[in-house]
This record gives sequence, structure tokens and C-alpha cells, in this order.
Amino acid sequence: MYVSIILIIIIIIGMIGLLYVITYNDMVSYKIRIEKAEGIIDEKLREKYDLIATMNIAIKKVVTKKDYLKDYIDLKDKRISNYEMDRKLIEAMNIILEVKNDYEQLDNKDFNKQLKKIEEINEILTSCKNYYNKNTTELNKIIRKFPSNIVAKIHRYKIKPFFDGKNMQDAVIDDFKL
Repeated sequence: MYVSIILIIIIIIGMIGLLYVITYNDMVSYKIRIEKAEGIIDEKLREKYDLIATMNIAIKKVVTKKDYLKDYIDLKDKRISNYEMDRKLIEAMNIILEVKNDYEQLDNKDFNKQLKKIEEINEILTSCKNYYNKNTTELNKIIRKFPSNIVAKIHRYKIKPFFDGKNMQDAVIDDFKL
């Protein structure tokens, strides 16, 4: 009688342990995927920034009266999130395209080659942001569900915001960002 009760307790503890390990491994797996996407996004934003800085030099040679990208070139000295950096670099690209349309001298092989590289970087960034947000969604689901929320609390996992910086868990309703 006692042997069967002890055996049942051991089986239950084993199942709880197995559930714990599986849940923890799922969380770690999603966290690794998110960190990988963050690393690629960071690298591509740096490349994009460098290309924009190079393009700024070409623009300054043609347009000497105004420094269109000064605020954007100074971004490297500021501590901002990848999301904010991405937004600022998109703004800088819009300015570059406007300046290119205004000055025919900028419509040359080197400048267009750099624009093409930025287009390629933007495609990679888009896919990485989608991958990041997809895995963040899955991780957040695990963190919120019972009993995996217990494992998350033990390991201090918290709800992770999406790449756009929007926190779906806060009380701010009007934080929609373009």
C-alpha cells in the first residue's frame, strides 16, 4: 500500500519535473531566437547608418548651403533603442531621396549603388523584425499561461515588448506609432 502511494508520488513529481524542463526549454528557445534577431537588427542598423553617413558626404559635396542630415549623423553619440534608431534612419532615408530628386548630380552610379544596398538592408530588417515579433508573441504567450507562468516567475522572465516598442500590457491605449 505504501509502496504504491510512494510510486504515485514519484510519478507525479517526475511529471511535474518534466513539464518544468519542457516549459523552461521553450522559453529559452524563444529567448535565443529573439536575441539572434536583435543581433541581426543591430548589425543591419549599423550598416544602414554607415551607408547614410557615406551618402551624407556625397550630399555635402553637392549641397554646400545646408546640412540636411546633421541631426541623423549625430545619432551615433546618443543612446537610443534600436526601434528609435530604425525610425530615425527611415526619416533620414526619406530626406536623402528628396535631396536626390532635387539634385541631378546625386543621380550617379555610386549613390544609386548605396541606395540599392540600403534597400537590401531594409528587406533583411523587415524580415528580422517580423521574426522578432513572432517569437516575442510566442514567448509572451508562454509567460502568461498557467502553469508556465510559474516557471517564468522563477526565472524572472517578463513580458517582452514588440520591436515597435509598443507594450501591449500597459494601460496606455493611444501608443500606436507610425
